[in-house]
Amino acid sequence: MIRVLLADDQVLVRAGFKALLDAQPDIEVAGEAADGAEAVRKVGELRPDVVLMDIRMPLLDGLAATRRITDDGGLRDVKVVMLTTFELDEYVFEAIRSGASGFLVKDTEPDELLRAVRAVVAGDALLSPGVTRRLIAGFAARSKEPAAVSLAELTEREREVMALVGLGLSNDEIVRRLVVSPLTAKTHVSRTMVKLGARDRAQLVVLAYESGLVRPGWLG
Repeated sequence: MIRVLLADDQVLVRAGFKALLDAQPDIEVAGEAADGAEAVRKVGELRPDVVLMDIRMPLLDGLAATRRITDDGGLRDVKVVMLTTFELDEYVFEAIRSGASGFLVKDTEPDELLRAVRAVVAGDALLSPGVTRRLIAGFAARSKEPAAVSLAELTEREREVMALVGLGLSNDEIVRRLVVSPLTAKTHVSRTMVKLGARDRAQLVVLAYESGLVRPGWLG
């Protein structure tokens, strides 16, 4: 059973999400929070699998709340999905950098919301190639030099796979690009995340750019 915490200051939004999620045989709403501070507290108490976190909330916004959750080593397995009103929300870049596994627009289709919840639990990031391009463009605008991220522990193949993840390719696309089996692609991605201490694919995208492995000019 996938346990979800809903963090949004709008009662009707939480009610709508709760009705949809609780109707699924493999998902349950473990709790609700009306602000970021309450969300952080309840994550510690309830240990949900996924937090659907609104970016703009009183007392403590969703971005700060996400940082507190992802910075807590004891909560490393908790996945945070940011909820935004617009896809181009100015805070999406910082949300991913803060440790969020992805983001969803609030008016997303019900099936997409359910797919997203299941996807982050499975270890996938909610980052389409278009979103990845914006993220890397954001890094380019904010950083003149790559950060000190060491890839020394990675094999040549793992670096190649990490670069493709950084460019927004899915595992299936990596399989076709490198002509390897699905299990091999998944194993390379998993080992790369473990070696670099990345929470998920979203953070791997961040590290791919910060290390200089991926550069904006490659995106076309």
